Amino acid sequence: MGRLLALAFKLVVRDWRSGELTVLVAALILAVAASTAVSLLGDRLNRTMGLQAAEFLGGDLVVSSHQAPPPEWDAEAAARGLERSRTVEFSSVLIEHDELLLVGVKAVAPGYPLRGRLKISGEDLATAAETQEIPAPGEAWVEPRVLSTLKLALGETITVGEKPLRVTRLIAYEPDRRGDLYSLSPRVLINLADLEATRVIQPGSHVHHYGLFAGDEAALRRFKEWLKPQLHPGQRIADIHEDRPELGNALQRAERYLGLISVAVVLIAGVAIAMSTRRYTERHFDMTAVLKALGAREREILGLYLIQFTLVGLAASAIGCALGYGLQGAVAAFLRDLLPRDLAAPGLFALLFGTGTGLLILFGFALPPLLRLKRLPPLRVLRHDLEPVPASAWAVYGLAVLTLGALLWRYTHNWTMTATVLCLGSAAVAAFAALTLALLRLGRLAVPHVSLAWRFGLQQLTRRPRLGVSQILAFSVTLVAMQVSVLVRGELLQEWRRQLPEQAPNHFALNLFDADLDQFRDFLRQEGIPSSEFYPVVRGRLTRVNGTDVFQVVPKESRIEAAINRDLSLTWSKRLPPGNRVVQGRWIGDLAPMYVSVEKELADSLAVAPGDKVTFNIAGRELVATVAGTRSVRWDTLTPNFFMILSPGSLDAYPHSWLTSFYLPAERKPVLARLAKRFPGVTLLEVDMLLRQFQTILQQVTRAIEYVLWLALAAGFTVLFAAVRATLDERIYEDVLLRTMGAERRLLRRAQWLEFALLGFLAGVLAAALAEAITWVLYDRVFGLIYRFHWEAWLIMPLLGAAAVGLAGYWGTRSVVRFSPMRVLREL
Repeated sequence: MGRLLALAFKLVVRDWRSGELTVLVAALILAVAASTAVSLLGDRLNRTMGLQAAEFLGGDLVVSSHQAPPPEWDAEAAARGLERSRTVEFSSVLIEHDELLLVGVKAVAPGYPLRGRLKISGEDLATAAETQEIPAPGEAWVEPRVLSTLKLALGETITVGEKPLRVTRLIAYEPDRRGDLYSLSPRVLINLADLEATRVIQPGSHVHHYGLFAGDEAALRRFKEWLKPQLHPGQRIADIHEDRPELGNALQRAERYLGLISVAVVLIAGVAIAMSTRRYTERHFDMTAVLKALGAREREILGLYLIQFTLVGLAASAIGCALGYGLQGAVAAFLRDLLPRDLAAPGLFALLFGTGTGLLILFGFALPPLLRLKRLPPLRVLRHDLEPVPASAWAVYGLAVLTLGALLWRYTHNWTMTATVLCLGSAAVAAFAALTLALLRLGRLAVPHVSLAWRFGLQQLTRRPRLGVSQILAFSVTLVAMQVSVLVRGELLQEWRRQLPEQAPNHFALNLFDADLDQFRDFLRQEGIPSSEFYPVVRGRLTRVNGTDVFQVVPKESRIEAAINRDLSLTWSKRLPPGNRVVQGRWIGDLAPMYVSVEKELADSLAVAPGDKVTFNIAGRELVATVAGTRSVRWDTLTPNFFMILSPGSLDAYPHSWLTSFYLPAERKPVLARLAKRFPGVTLLEVDMLLRQFQTILQQVTRAIEYVLWLALAAGFTVLFAAVRATLDERIYEDVLLRTMGAERRLLRRAQWLEFALLGFLAGVLAAALAEAITWVLYDRVFGLIYRFHWEAWLIMPLLGAAAVGLAGYWGTRSVVRFSPMRVLREL
């Protein structure tokens, strides 16, 4: 083994000095550098976005309950090195100067918030500043509307329950203003030490306790695993993906897209490495034949080359990781004004992943060509026309598919989705390979009828159609990876722009009753304030599904468990709300009473389908409705959305209020005071700060996606050039023969351009078809987007492929015509 390792090292050094490994090592370094840079930058941005998004919860992990969390939780969190804090939220009515106002009171403990910062001010909100403090005992911080509505000023007193509190600060921003948009109201912040003195909380009071935890990611994960089995009904763990779906969906899509980009870079690199290894092995046929003639066995031959490639892979991966680290650092520094201010430090796992990816790419795509060497007959020493028996198709393509499958699963964690993408892609590649082979064979008929340059270019493709097919597939896979990256990126950005348009609703009007409905509509119309639909709201609890208790139907760990542990906001509507799409069954708008449309995720968890029965308890009375269909809901639009929508007439017998949302620019905020005075019973919820922070995070995610995409595209075009270089040897020999027979350099260059342009055109057609199939799966199963046919890609990709591959081929082979025919012929 020692002698084999020494020989492998000597051969690697010799091959490097002779330039045999230049293309292979360059392709691997570029692949690892791009993959590492994408992985590192994506990891840093994902963790930064996660930390920023955690501000919406006030901590990395939050446990909500209707009872105070047991002391054991704090003790366990402290033992694991986690920070802890608590909040208690409840509604209360303030009465001052004969004015009444329903407010949301939050009692906070020291350390709050663990993520994010409160912003407070004196009289002028323009001077608001961040603070790490909380109200001192005996003090209260309030939102400005509390003072204006109750006719108070800073320094005066409000009474929460039985406890007088002096108002000392105005709240400009509260990072974790969470919860049900339909029950929020102006905020009053007090110290947790004053809570008992208010005497507001009594047995049976509707109150929410929150335990906040923050710290190391691994410690949080272990604490979460310890905590889950101890949760009782009504207690649940919230994180950014579940408690804030409007942010969680955006972040999840961004994470999946960054993963998709990494897979695309790996796929592009794999093409170049496979082609480079093919050239490397063909140039080592003679040496391998000599070794076999001297008695080397097949196992020793294979072991020798595997050791060489391991040494090359480790060295190239290390260099690629270093370059990738520097590249992502340079990008982060160059874009420091556009990226988040406190960007997370690079993670060690991303670096290790870069090295592992390098070796995985190398052996996944290079091993099939290497396997040919052990099949080389020793007689090759005397007969140069002998070549090894080709490896089986399973060996050639199976390892590459398994490599891609492993990487896809890492980013999706879904075997079904991974298998679907791989099977669909493999079937499409096989079908188009057969079609391309047939077209190339038909192309021979055109050779006698075209100009000389075209004849040379066509002959290069049609003389060896299998080689032409492999080249077309190689270029098409590269173009597919880049095209899918661009298409998905465009759809994500459009989705986020649709999600939060310029005039997205920034206010909600709640608790609007029938007596005021027409006047409220008239007020908005007279003020020129556009609003969304007005939805009736009836509070009811889901109790049974097809006669079975709902708690026996829904698993405890289900994401929608919270929906059955509280009253749902039920509504009725004739029209399908914006952002909703019928998935199964039909819409209930024109149906008789007692039919219901159920949100898809809730329906899946309840295992209900059209025709099933669901039972609600509304104010002590039961209502049984038949499921008419399910629908997907865009929770991330910050507009009114509902789990359950019933057919018109179903809830007429129950008391209800109305809900709407509207947009009000900052300069028209004084309208709110008149609106509150005109309709004192209506609760107005301002979500400007929530909306602004949401928009900020989406903008930063958007920038991250754009710059990571440029990294992938740059890697794609660079590796495309490396792939072209893999066919130089054959071209040098063929062009030398043509030049000895009188062909001019200009003619040969033109023929090369036409050959690669035709290759690129066919690859572009194939890429457009493959990308269309892959994006259909990705949109529907991975990103939750609505698929549309990309007709423009079918026009652009063939032309872009012809230009890109033609240019890469011309540039990469321009030196071929400079070789001296005499020198080349002597070396044969």
